[in-house]
Amino acid sequence: MDTTIKNSLTSGPIVKPLLKFMLPVILALFLQAMYGAVDLLVVGRFATTADISGVSTGSQALQTITNVIVSFAMGITVTIGQQLGAKQSEKVNQTIGTGILLFGIIGVILTIVMLIFAAPIASLLNAPKPAFNQTVGYLRICSMGSLIIIAYNLISSIFRGLGDSKTTLWTVMIACIFNIIGDLVLVAIFHMGAQGAAIATIVSQLISVILSIQIIRHKNLPFHIHLKMDKESLHRIIRVGFPIALQDFFSKPELHRHFNVRERFRHNGFGRRWYC
Repeated sequence: MDTTIKNSLTSGPIVKPLLKFMLPVILALFLQAMYGAVDLLVVGRFATTADISGVSTGSQALQTITNVIVSFAMGITVTIGQQLGAKQSEKVNQTIGTGILLFGIIGVILTIVMLIFAAPIASLLNAPKPAFNQTVGYLRICSMGSLIIIAYNLISSIFRGLGDSKTTLWTVMIACIFNIIGDLVLVAIFHMGAQGAAIATIVSQLISVILSIQIIRHKNLPFHIHLKMDKESLHRIIRVGFPIALQDFFSKPELHRHFNVRERFRHNGFGRRWYC
């Protein structure tokens, strides 16, 4: 049996296997949340104040979208876990195939919406006028990588559903390293500002997706991918994932602050620029 399903949570002691599964998940989510922070740190050191504001506003929107996707993908994780526990391998195949098609459709819609409505979204988030173009550019570049972001989180949800949270952690760590390298190269060396930070984020997640696909190809995983929409699997994924995603969206105080508080540029008497 493959290592992805060795640590069963349906028999034997529960605490040790639960901790071994849970801790990598928490750490991976923490590292994923650091993307925006790393972008801000590098942009704040090597770019302009307008770029800082663009990354700050744009990354909040991107992080919110990512969190909603991760929460919605929990529907796949939970469904696969239940089906594996019940030894329903054929239904696992159906759930994975349905999940890929569902999230592929979501990715295409998200790409189109963000490309067309990047400027209105920036206005809704109260992006400052001096940084408006940087915010729109950041959002549009990230929108072109929407399918990559969704694939990245979809694969993670499948691994977690199979009981393998360590693989996801390693791929996230590698993506974070490449994100830092990309930020330093594109922002510090090529001076691409907010757009460079966005490109670094997308490329780093693409590397993680490619790595995950290679892992899937070389592991003896207990499923085969059938790209067919199964109504029962679709219903279960939505029934579990949609309420979690909705709750996550409405519980983000940082997004609410962007809706209600306009960021401003201030200059003191010595000509130093401050961002708040």
